[in-house]
Amino acid sequence: MKLWQKKTALDKQIEHFTVGEDPQIDLQLIKYDCMASIAHARMLKKIGILKSEEVEKLIKELNRIIELAGKNKFTITEEQEDGHTAIEMHLTKKLGDLGKKIHTARSRNDQVLAALRLYYKERIETCEAGIQRFNRSLDQLIKASGSVRFPGYTHTRKAMASSVRLWADAFSLSMKDNLKLLDTAEELIDQSPLGTGAGYGIPLEVDRPYTAKLAGFTQIQENSLYVQNSRGKFESTLIHTLSQIMIDLNRMAADLIFFSVPELGYMSLPETFCTGSSIMPQKKNPDILELVRAKYHVVISQEFQLKSMTANLISGYHRDLQLTKKPVMNAFETTIDCLSVMSAVIQNLNVNSEKCEQAMTDEVLATEKVYELVRQGIPFRDAYRTISKQYE
Repeated sequence: MKLWQKKTALDKQIEHFTVGEDPQIDLQLIKYDCMASIAHARMLKKIGILKSEEVEKLIKELNRIIELAGKNKFTITEEQEDGHTAIEMHLTKKLGDLGKKIHTARSRNDQVLAALRLYYKERIETCEAGIQRFNRSLDQLIKASGSVRFPGYTHTRKAMASSVRLWADAFSLSMKDNLKLLDTAEELIDQSPLGTGAGYGIPLEVDRPYTAKLAGFTQIQENSLYVQNSRGKFESTLIHTLSQIMIDLNRMAADLIFFSVPELGYMSLPETFCTGSSIMPQKKNPDILELVRAKYHVVISQEFQLKSMTANLISGYHRDLQLTKKPVMNAFETTIDCLSVMSAVIQNLNVNSEKCEQAMTDEVLATEKVYELVRQGIPFRDAYRTISKQYE
């Protein structure tokens, strides 16, 4: 039976359509839903709704659900619709009427947001750890080959001298900025929605700060209607931040594809990182880099999907918001996966110092020649014209 079930059964086609992918998606949220439910149960004890022994029984069974979910032994049926119903039905089956009390003073609206935000917070931490590993890989590359020079490019043409240090550090510093963006996104996410119901509060005196602290939030989101209006808004900020990480990985992948072209050969991947061709036996393809390059576009498409989906809605909850979960989850998993893969690429990257130095042809030093004349007192524009004649 559904949490909202009335006497009339829902048409099966409509049921299938409205449930969508929630039974599969919500399996990723069971742990976080139970964590929030444990905090909520303790709050219900504090305000006199539950007794101590009731809370202990609920907590024991909620932890049991977390254990089952961790072993892929907790299921959500289409009839149950979502993880919230599956959890409540499990509690009712095991604990009888006590299981029916857990939903006191909350709605599925604040319940799902609490679970999602706890999930987001954990995934942000995973992203941050991935960035730290990625930057350590860059530090190792700089330590091993930082002094190696090779041409820097503008307009995909040789421009001025670059180096492994300059190139790698550019990405390292950008990732440090991405950490700041993640901190900003986390500050938004780290607001407890529990106790706001469906957007218009709970007709019962609840202790929202207490629940928030127990659930692991540093603050509460004060306005109950804004809780619902922020759904999609906060997630958009989050996916945009992930897209900033992915644009860096996209550009690095594009660089490495270019630098590892055999005609240049500044850098190369080990053969174990390359794929072959079904028809051309000589091929060693950088498919891993091409896929990372492409997956940036996957993440920004999820950002646009989310932003478009949540536009033009009047204030309050709408079923449209059910569809906001999957894009954010996919964006997280894509970004975390790509960070891991690119860390491995950097750790195993081969820098060919000989080919790098051979590529440092005379024209790469043209600008340096200009400034040699400038240091002699010649006006920059005259020095520029003097050197440019050597390349006409």
